[in-house]
Amino acid sequence: MNASHPNRAFSSSGAYPNLFSPIRLGGRMVRNRLFHISINNHFSDGPETWDKQVTYLGNRAKGGCGAIVSEPVAFAPHLPKTRLRVFDDSMADYGKRWAEAVEPHDCRLLAQLQDPGRGRHRPGRNHGAVGPSYDPDDISLTMPHALTPGEIRRLVDLAGQSTRRLVDWGFSGVEVSAGHGHLFHQFMSPHSNTRDDDYGGPLENRIRLLVEYCQALRAELGSSHILGVKLPGDDGIAGGIDPDMAARIAQALTAAVKVDYIAYAYGAHHITLDLHIPNDSFPRVPFAATTQKLAAATPDVPVMLLGRVTDPAEAEGALEQGPVQLIGLGRALIADPAWPRKACAGRARDIRYCLNHNTCWEIAVERHVLMCDNNPRIGMADELDYRPEAVMAATPRKVVVVGAGVAGLEAAWVAASRGHSVVVFGAGDEAGGNARRNAVLPGQESLSSVYDNQLLEAARYGVDLRLGKRADAAMVLAENPDAVVLATGGRMVWPRVLPDELKDTGMVPDLREALAGLRPGRRQPGTAVIFDMDHTEGTYAAAEHLQECFDKVVILTPRERIAEDCPMTTRQTLLRRFRRSGLDYRCLVEPRWSDRFIDEGVLEYGDVYGGPGGEIADVVFFAYSSPRRPNDDLDAAIRAAGVELHRIGDCKLARAMAYATAEGREVGAKL
Repeated sequence: MNASHPNRAFSSSGAYPNLFSPIRLGGRMVRNRLFHISINNHFSDGPETWDKQVTYLGNRAKGGCGAIVSEPVAFAPHLPKTRLRVFDDSMADYGKRWAEAVEPHDCRLLAQLQDPGRGRHRPGRNHGAVGPSYDPDDISLTMPHALTPGEIRRLVDLAGQSTRRLVDWGFSGVEVSAGHGHLFHQFMSPHSNTRDDDYGGPLENRIRLLVEYCQALRAELGSSHILGVKLPGDDGIAGGIDPDMAARIAQALTAAVKVDYIAYAYGAHHITLDLHIPNDSFPRVPFAATTQKLAAATPDVPVMLLGRVTDPAEAEGALEQGPVQLIGLGRALIADPAWPRKACAGRARDIRYCLNHNTCWEIAVERHVLMCDNNPRIGMADELDYRPEAVMAATPRKVVVVGAGVAGLEAAWVAASRGHSVVVFGAGDEAGGNARRNAVLPGQESLSSVYDNQLLEAARYGVDLRLGKRADAAMVLAENPDAVVLATGGRMVWPRVLPDELKDTGMVPDLREALAGLRPGRRQPGTAVIFDMDHTEGTYAAAEHLQECFDKVVILTPRERIAEDCPMTTRQTLLRRFRRSGLDYRCLVEPRWSDRFIDEGVLEYGDVYGGPGGEIADVVFFAYSSPRRPNDDLDAAIRAAGVELHRIGDCKLARAMAYATAEGREVGAKL
């Protein structure tokens, strides 16, 4: 280590001595055990976001990572054109900018070489996909072109040439993505490889492509650069790769070529894709035990632990237990690029923690620029080290924020940090809004980290937080504000299939109201029914909560399936839990109101396409969850008073939390 390096403090830590100890991989010293693992961010999709990609990488290098594995790059022409094309010499200047953003900060930059093969996350099929066999993808049913031996050799040659360029551009090495159901995984798994030539059949043939590929890369990297390989630890597929086979693959690969580290991934392009990025319903560090056992199979090769590691203590504990030697963070470093710096300085309390809700993954899958529920500054110059003195407002103003949810709190603390006097009115007794209400539901606990961090910042910058006050226009205007921010959220709309005369009776409440009126205690007899027109995660967390309160829970929805507006991985997890717990859901149906509900507790429903309907007996709880319209009741009066007005979050348009925090930051920074 360079003793004069400005980031030398990251090489050790009293709080987490294992986590912040250096390690030599190949010919490179890595200052600590923390790797930013590869995740698509789509900042390389075109010149308009190229600078943001460089800033994103630099922020995480300065934030204290030991190494960064880039988003997947294109080592061959058939790969997505939105990737950095490392087979193309014309991309040299841009590739060098990546390395220059990372390496000077004592952080190693590796490029991930990945080919999804037949795998596809998005709707539709990829007609340019390749694979080991004429066998369709388990999720998208994409039928790949089965690679010929000549085409395989061409891929290996292209990868070697691309690696040579990466070395010339200043990268410290490469990581081969051979897990997650990608191309190499498909070749190695007997589930997807039905070839009968030298690349199919017994294990030594099925791993031949990966071995030849890694040998070509090693020849270009020499002993001075890092070669990492991500392997499947357990893909969860019957007839696929289980931990025993994973250990055999690792042993065979490392016997044939020098590998500097192995990272074990879980799940595949199958009904187990959700294992790839476990959400808040999984236990913390869910794959630690399996990865520790796999690490023992290759004792001379450092092994990286992946999968819902969010807290420094979790990472330190895994390293202390051994034999894993590296920790891979993805979503955690999207949420806070200074996670390592804060942990090393004993400031874990200041970390903006990942929610594990996979908003970032879903947005990336949809080919949009990366967003995060808990980090509205992704890729911005002040993302890493926000310094209010650099963005102070020229003229301090009086700002009133109506609404103490995550949108309002974000706007409030950012505006206050810039020197404004900020008052927040919150109708509830506690700040956090719907995020706080949802945080007590199954699988939603991590939501608390958003408003907890915002409240810390609000206290730091002197925000005047007035809770238990449902503000009207007179209260707001009595503050003589220069600007008002409406962050009053939204309310569910009444389902048209229900009679209007029921709307104000309280007989059929919206799900939020119904949960608020539910008395905790012993299990109640009868059936709870939710009419689901929402399809977001909060509805299903509420359904699981109702399973703890009633004998039976039934979800009715007019859509073809449930959870359509959840990330695919979240939907898989939900479906697995629901099938195992017996939670009942019925699709393509709507409730049909009749007096039988009042007289007998029988809820009738009909098929939206005219098919046979049905009924549910012994219904003691019935609520609806539907799209939300803005709570904009104060808008007209405040505008009429001539006061500058901004609407953010659900008060502007109901969307994912990432948009609420992003709009809060944007408004707070502009006031």
